[in-house]
Amino acid sequence: MAAESPNIILTLFAFLALIGSLVVVHELGHYLVGRWFGVKAEKFSIGFGPQIWGRVDKRGTLWRVGLLPLGGFVQFAGDMNPASQADESWKQLPEQERNQTFQSKTLWQRALIVAAGPAVNFLLAILIAMGFLLAFGKSVTPPVVDVVQPRSAAAAAGIQIGDRILTLNGRTIETFDAMAREVVMIPGEKIVMEIERNGARLEMQATVAAVTEVDRFGNEYRIGRIGIGASKLETREVGLLEAPWAAVKQTGNILRQQVIGLGQIISGRRPISELGGPLKIAKVSGEAMSLGILTFISLAALISINLGFINLLPIPMLDGGHLLLYGIEAVRRRPATPQVQEWAFRAGFAMLAAFMLIVTFNDLASFGLFGSS
Repeated sequence: MAAESPNIILTLFAFLALIGSLVVVHELGHYLVGRWFGVKAEKFSIGFGPQIWGRVDKRGTLWRVGLLPLGGFVQFAGDMNPASQADESWKQLPEQERNQTFQSKTLWQRALIVAAGPAVNFLLAILIAMGFLLAFGKSVTPPVVDVVQPRSAAAAAGIQIGDRILTLNGRTIETFDAMAREVVMIPGEKIVMEIERNGARLEMQATVAAVTEVDRFGNEYRIGRIGIGASKLETREVGLLEAPWAAVKQTGNILRQQVIGLGQIISGRRPISELGGPLKIAKVSGEAMSLGILTFISLAALISINLGFINLLPIPMLDGGHLLLYGIEAVRRRPATPQVQEWAFRAGFAMLAAFMLIVTFNDLASFGLFGSS
């Protein structure tokens, strides 16, 4: 039986705490690196739309909170709008003011300012992962099969108890966790495994079973399973010197899963209905908060990685779109023409608007709004 969903107040609080903190972290990355290079920030906004709170600091930066808590922006001197389109009037400013504009900085400085937002999101996730590793250790269960479920994909492929999984689709497998990460992302797909049995290496082929799991709140997830397991889980402590690199690898594994998932949606191997938006994030954040602060912090790390990844996509208006234009500028040794930049930003806005419509429709559909009566 599904557990009762968190009340609306807890859900709203959890959502605002999650999104607000991650947006602050992201925008602080832009702000701090910009300030390091001497760029003046005119606005630092958490949320969009009408201002519900604001304060101007001694540097002339307006720190504000917008009515719609679905993102944020830093508007630097010389920007025409929050998307950082250039206002050509910066060239007519006095030299001291002109040197404080974003456009006056070198190409590599502008690129670092833009990349700092996603980078800080990844850094936050790494720090959270470090904390969990230091507190709870890491799983080191060797990929030696102790359990083979009857009529499973592994049983059909001929996997036997005592087999050690060496590779899966060419990737080296060192622990059961590593194998689970690979399998869970590819329901219904064929895999090739290299195993070790009695000192000999064998190659096995299997089709990953597609399993629908339902969590305690009634949320359904379609995942891959092959039907093998270990009878005993092994963990070990992680030292302070080992923790940073282990956290980087863990963050990289999650990022790789997100890249794979997006590729599967684009290629049609996963339905677009699996994309979730703000309403789904709000629901999940409330559920995570109801399960305890550690679960909520773990979700924050996951969403932070997701936020960093999405912002690096080469879509104009996102950080990745700016970096793409800077890459073109580096190759051409001059910026793209204003007309090209304008059309790029219009296309980016259209893409983001379409994406928001899709994920909002998915969110409402997942809540049963469009279900038959």
